[in-house]
Amino acid sequence: MASAPQPTLPLFYNDLMPLNSRDHAGWKTRSIDSAEFMKNAHAIPLTVDEFIDAQRDLPIVFSAGPDPLPLALMGLNEGVNTFVDDQGKINDPVYLPAYIRRYPFLLAKLEPEATELSLCFDPTSDALGEHAEGDPLFGEDAQPSANTNRILEFCDSFEQAGQRTKAFVDELMANELLMDGEMSISLNDQPEQAYTYRGFQMINREKLAEIPADKLETWHKNGLLPLIYAHLFSLDQMRKIFSRQVAQGKGPEIPGAPAAN
Repeated sequence: MASAPQPTLPLFYNDLMPLNSRDHAGWKTRSIDSAEFMKNAHAIPLTVDEFIDAQRDLPIVFSAGPDPLPLALMGLNEGVNTFVDDQGKINDPVYLPAYIRRYPFLLAKLEPEATELSLCFDPTSDALGEHAEGDPLFGEDAQPSANTNRILEFCDSFEQAGQRTKAFVDELMANELLMDGEMSISLNDQPEQAYTYRGFQMINREKLAEIPADKLETWHKNGLLPLIYAHLFSLDQMRKIFSRQVAQGKGPEIPGAPAAN
């Protein structure tokens, strides 16, 4: 249900190209009225900086496997995003993770041995190019524009949040707090029509209750404990996402069918 994205390129990206003033001197960024790249994505990487805001709209789980990462679920099944229609339009107000807002840019190493990250972009995106209108990426002096500097700052902040996210997950794993998740949701409130979702990880409440008081106090002071509870509270949103799928005709087709995994 919520396995970590494992393509050669990161989720959403079809190609990557380094931004430079020689090849992209006249390029501009512009707003686009659809997000087709999102419409089949049900699990979006999330940083800990976003847990509090995201949990109001979306379930937060952890991907399966030995290297878990937090994911915000916009659907419960592969290929289903309940907030984006077939034309790529966002159909309801919802928190959009920074991973989405960063696209089509990201920071990446141009060479495996490189020590610095360079600003890159997906050249297949309609959000930038040699457009007549938009915000320039470079000035007449070939220096990065204020627009590019804002993009660079956002991408850099995302990388720093990623480091904090890794530290958070490492702490959870060091204390053996993650377990295989399971959520059963009934169709039309009929227990015999329950659908069970697995394939993700979640925090083990019983293990959490065994954490010593002094460690909980430390976690409270350093902000880790609120993140844990944001994750746990967010799990109730899975029922809302399930209801959205059913209302959109993307949920279980036959009442009483076998569990969906």
